[in-house]
Amino acid sequence: MKNPDFSKLARKNVRDLEPYQAKNIRCSVKLDANESPYAFVPPKKVMDKVARTALNRYPDPEAGKLKAAIARKIGVDTDALLVGNGSDELIYYLIISFGGPVLYPVPTFSMYGIIAQALGQRHKGIPLDRDFDLDVDKMADYIKKFKPKLIFLSSPNNPTGNCFSSDRILRIIDMADGIVVLDEAYQPFSSKKGFLPMLKDYKHLAILRTLSKIGLASLRVGYLAADNELLREVDKVRLPFNLNGLSQAVAEEALRGSSLHNLIKTVIAERKRLYEELLNIHGVRPYPSEANFILFKVHDADAVCKKLLGHGVLVRNMNTASKGALRVTVGTHEENGLFLRALKKTMGGK
Repeated sequence: MKNPDFSKLARKNVRDLEPYQAKNIRCSVKLDANESPYAFVPPKKVMDKVARTALNRYPDPEAGKLKAAIARKIGVDTDALLVGNGSDELIYYLIISFGGPVLYPVPTFSMYGIIAQALGQRHKGIPLDRDFDLDVDKMADYIKKFKPKLIFLSSPNNPTGNCFSSDRILRIIDMADGIVVLDEAYQPFSSKKGFLPMLKDYKHLAILRTLSKIGLASLRVGYLAADNELLREVDKVRLPFNLNGLSQAVAEEALRGSSLHNLIKTVIAERKRLYEELLNIHGVRPYPSEANFILFKVHDADAVCKKLLGHGVLVRNMNTASKGALRVTVGTHEENGLFLRALKKTMGGK
């Protein structure tokens, strides 16, 4: 029997790749993955529609009804939309379609770099400035020298939680020869309106959004809004039937009502309370957030993260992205209370 060394068979860029870590860690309070703490509960008419979904047939390959629902919700034409199995799939398609170099700030959503490396494309992360804003001068130097095909900007940004300055985003859009992808996964929680209205002014601008953060993470539904000529190229590499019929049916109906909007408002209110409480804990420095999570810094992030888990509370350790940083998802009122009590004990308070 042959015993191949699969690491040697793998392409070098894959051998050197560190996979995205999505582990199931046992805990009482799960506040590490930026999920909504409130589940969308489908009404009876939605469940009736799901029950009528023909599981023996392939789903609508174009997701026409879902795209129509999204178009109504955000005010774009259906031919300006492409849906995917979460934003991750659409990021993958963009990089397959246009290649590199791929440019993005750091710290940010790690999948931009992971997918670029997996596909063997040159990629570069430019550090944010001390205020977690875009360092436009350094990004401009890279743009002039390497002319990136794709620039990914996550605003509000993960893990920092802030929106980048609009004028800096516009400067990058103006100077870019390639495609600028604004990832607005957390925009529903932001006081900023986002850049959807700018699509008509910039053919090389694309907007990524998702339903994962607002209570439908299990469906894996993301969408890309952009010029239809840009989408035509991306659609060439899209896998057939990439979004399953059950996800299409539930997401379409969820977008019709006000339930998701009400859940978002509740998260925003809890985020405000959580931030104000964190400000009063000695040894903790929280950062203002426009997302559904808060980044905060402590002296020893590794130790604090471990002690919190000992209290049954799981947060995300971002120490490698920014020294001393932890990220906590905004949970329910009760979950946030449990987290705060555990953090106060961990930091030596009562």
